Formats: sequence, structure tokens, C-alpha cells
Amino acid sequence: MKSMHRKSAGFTLVELVVAMVIAAILAAIAIPAYSSYVLQAHRTDAKTALLDLASLEERYFSVNNAYTNVASNLGYTAFPQSVGSGYYTVTVAVTAPATNTLATYTLTANAVGYQLKDTTCSWLALNNAGQQSSSDTVNNSCWH
Repeated sequence: MKSMHRKSAGFTLVELVVAMVIAAILAAIAIPAYSSYVLQAHRTDAKTALLDLASLEERYFSVNNAYTNVASNLGYTAFPQSVGSGYYTVTVAVTAPATNTLATYTLTANAVGYQLKDTTCSWLALNNAGQQSSSDTVNNSCWH
């Protein structure tokens, strides 16, 4: 009498489906988390650009006793200026001093392109007093 043993030649359809479901669950968790970290990294580029621009404004002020919104005075070609690999544009607003007031500036970085998916932090701002603000007015988490 011959015994009937079947050799296993590969995966069954059930095993393959289970493996695909596990891979899909892992992707559903990993992709949004990765996207969030990418948006945060781009936000860091914008913060760095604003802080650098603020130092250039202060350097200009120390020599000229005034702030400027002329891009060439700060080493840029034009405003709005693209920064952070093109994920933000930076603008400069300067107010001239009135009687008994000081001149001020406000630097703003606005998200463009892919970075617009960062709805919590669509813009960041920094003024001459060092005050940081952002579109996240509830938690102000954009600068952290």
C-alpha cells in the first residue's frame, strides 16, 4: 500500500492574503507618521530662514539705524524669497517710525506646494522684538 503524502510546494492562498493584510496595516500606520515628520523637517527650514533673516535685519539696523525690506540690502535677490527647498516663501514687512515710536519689522514664512498639507502651521512669523507667532494660535506648537 502506497502512502499518499503531499509535498508542500509553496504558500497557500490564505497565507498569502494574511501576509498582505499585515503589510497593509503596517503601511497604514507608517506612511502618515512619516509624512508628519517630513512636514516638520520642512518647517524647521522655514524657522531657520526666519532667524537668519532676523539676524541680517539687526545687522543692517546696527549700521543704518533703520530696518529694510529691500532684498538686496539683506543679501537676497527679491521678496518673497523661496526658502526650505521651495516649501516656504519669506516676506519682510517694515514699518517706518512715527513720532515717539520705533521702527519695526515682521518676517513671515508662508507654506507653498506640498507644505500646504501642514494645515496646523501654514505660516510662521517673527518680529523685531523676537516674538514668534504662527497659524497655530491655540497651542503655538509650530515653533517648538
